[in-house]
Amino acid sequence: MRPGLLQLASLPPLSLYIHLPWCLKKCPYCDFNSHEVHSNGSLADQLESSYIESLLADLNQSLPLIWGRTVHSIFIGGGTPSLFSPAAIDSLLSQIRARVKLSADCEITLEANPGTFEKDRFKAFRAAGVTRLSIGVQSFNDVHLQALGRVHNAAQAIAAVHEAAQCFETFNLDLMYALPGQTIADLERDLQTALSLSPLHISIYHLTIEANTYFAKFPPKVPEDDEAYAMLDVIAERLDKAGLSRYEVSAFAKPGHRCKHNMNYWQFGDYLGIGAGAHSKISFAHRIVRQVRFRDPHLYMTQTLTGNSIAQEEEIKHKEIAFEFMLNALRLKDGFDSNLFHERTGLAISSIQSALTQAIEKDLLIQTPKSIKPTERGFDFLSDLQEIFL
Repeated sequence: MRPGLLQLASLPPLSLYIHLPWCLKKCPYCDFNSHEVHSNGSLADQLESSYIESLLADLNQSLPLIWGRTVHSIFIGGGTPSLFSPAAIDSLLSQIRARVKLSADCEITLEANPGTFEKDRFKAFRAAGVTRLSIGVQSFNDVHLQALGRVHNAAQAIAAVHEAAQCFETFNLDLMYALPGQTIADLERDLQTALSLSPLHISIYHLTIEANTYFAKFPPKVPEDDEAYAMLDVIAERLDKAGLSRYEVSAFAKPGHRCKHNMNYWQFGDYLGIGAGAHSKISFAHRIVRQVRFRDPHLYMTQTLTGNSIAQEEEIKHKEIAFEFMLNALRLKDGFDSNLFHERTGLAISSIQSALTQAIEKDLLIQTPKSIKPTERGFDFLSDLQEIFL
């Protein structure tokens, strides 16, 4: 124990993130680490098996970092993970169970796109051990889907959701708003269609133009900021009336159906990320470490099989920990328990009291003896609130 090192009384909950980087087509707005399949629209068996082998080698190399710890959630993201066969997902999850302890109620989410939907495919993913499906619908309007470069149409999206509802006790719909040419009336129709499918969770994101994307080079005409804010008001009102409460900036859920995996991120929990470009945050008694895997899938596979999947690794600086905690926790509408700050950072709440006071004076934050949470204004101007703690 050296002066200046962290003093964590206990380690936070641990999640596992698995990145499967291939998709049928790169969407023009997407800045995720995703790569198009250049064969006949399916993943070659050899590539699928080689990548699964690399994931397990990556996990094996990471086990010493998480010895004895229980995994409370698994999230399989991409790319389009549903391009992988149910048999491959079954094998992967079985091998994971053989290596790490999963909690009895471990949430296992798989991202899926309607463009990779086949009848009974979702049922096979459920049989493989997936407990929660997240379906990338984005819109139920064919014109908007075409503008977004999606490979599915509205009818396929609706069929996929119906199939998911028959197989999964809980599932998520991913939607987007402020789309090219979208009006508030268009958005209301999207919401009406979504709610008619009785989802238990909806994630809805403002379309943003990210650097190094097709849309960055050729920007589409999207709604003005004022109209986008009006759209968000419509979203919050409609979903709340339908019993889907907004619990995070972009997440709405029925009671008991919040995403455990994402809640762990927002509460500054730990996560081990395996797969091309995956990120990890691992806490130890006296330090917190971040890792990034090699981004290119083929380089990742080569490096992993030679014993080194990690492209970058660094210890989070002591002075940055409070900001990183607040960056995540302030995304939660109900905020966080004051004790959680000390539990996850090893710091006293007094270490950020001047910033808390500044945020309170700007009507961005509410602080009680037991909790800290954004005001309605703070939630609407989250970037301004987070910046105070930088």
